Amino acid sequence: MKFVDEAYIDVSAGDGGAGCVSFRHEKYKEFGGPNGGDGGRGGHVFAVADPNLNTLVDYRFSRRYDAQRGQHGMGSDMFGAAGEDITLKMPVGTIISDAETGEILFELLKPGEVITIAKGGDGGFGNLRYKSAINRAPRQKTPGWPGEKRNLKLELKVLADVGLLGMPNAGKSTLISAISNARPRIADYPFTTLHPNLGVVRVGPEQSFVVADLPGLIEGAAEGAGLGHQFLRHLQRTRLLLHVVDMAPFDDAVDTVAQAKAIVNELKKYDAGLYNKPRWLVLNKLDMVPVDQRAALVKDFVKRLKFKGPVFEISALTREGCEPMIKAIYQHISAQQKMEQTPEVVDPRFATSVESNGLL
Repeated sequence: MKFVDEAYIDVSAGDGGAGCVSFRHEKYKEFGGPNGGDGGRGGHVFAVADPNLNTLVDYRFSRRYDAQRGQHGMGSDMFGAAGEDITLKMPVGTIISDAETGEILFELLKPGEVITIAKGGDGGFGNLRYKSAINRAPRQKTPGWPGEKRNLKLELKVLADVGLLGMPNAGKSTLISAISNARPRIADYPFTTLHPNLGVVRVGPEQSFVVADLPGLIEGAAEGAGLGHQFLRHLQRTRLLLHVVDMAPFDDAVDTVAQAKAIVNELKKYDAGLYNKPRWLVLNKLDMVPVDQRAALVKDFVKRLKFKGPVFEISALTREGCEPMIKAIYQHISAQQKMEQTPEVVDPRFATSVESNGLL
């Protein structure tokens, strides 16, 4: 399935049905009184976060969504039926914003979350509503209220705990396939990854985290060069970035330190918040470096890069060094999740001070 992370749609909730003017016509009841019912409300447009979806491709080719209008009121005290609602299924992590102003209206962050993106119009009043002691034969009615109409932009930011970034052919796809259930395309040439891949990493019973593999970045990505810039937004919700570096490039003239610095500069240009996220260094493909040269190579690389954070020496192909890295990642994510949890709010009316207990 084609990966699409942006789409524009037009949604229209249903208009409310008009109220009815009607009077009872029964034998021997010359002045039966009003019996015109109200119109039905228009249908709403809902959006639901479906965990089984990972792309907005359905909305790329079908842009207009109209809910049913409400039925008009009728005589004999009959109210109009409400219009049928429509529900749009969207991936978890979808941002819904106004296409004209850019204002963010809604975010779907939890599986199964349902929001109303366009409210149907209320039905109009029939003349039965206007009956009173001084107005026994009212002929007033009101039309139905119009439903909301919106031009919306849908933007998908995948929800992942860990994001992989690096130059093309750094081994990110091999890494995500080695540590998770994801099976991306892997080949011995750059830009094999054309869209984000998500994988679940199992650490133990009921212990897991989600990792995202993005297309490789190149210098100038923040200005639109290459493919990776199109998907940098998917790293903005991650808790940790893993900077994967190819320590055994095909071309000996390649300066891996310069490439690593270029990636960091692209993050800084694109988004300061993304640049300030926790970032760990993953030195990959060390199985292709002679054992007696690895320590010196790693030490020289880290020194020239002036990197101060955690460094992991691995081989995604052989899984060497992957297990300690996975455990460290899980511990880091678990600690962040505990920090992000909202502390319990105590109602001051029921809070008991320390002094009142006589402890001080």
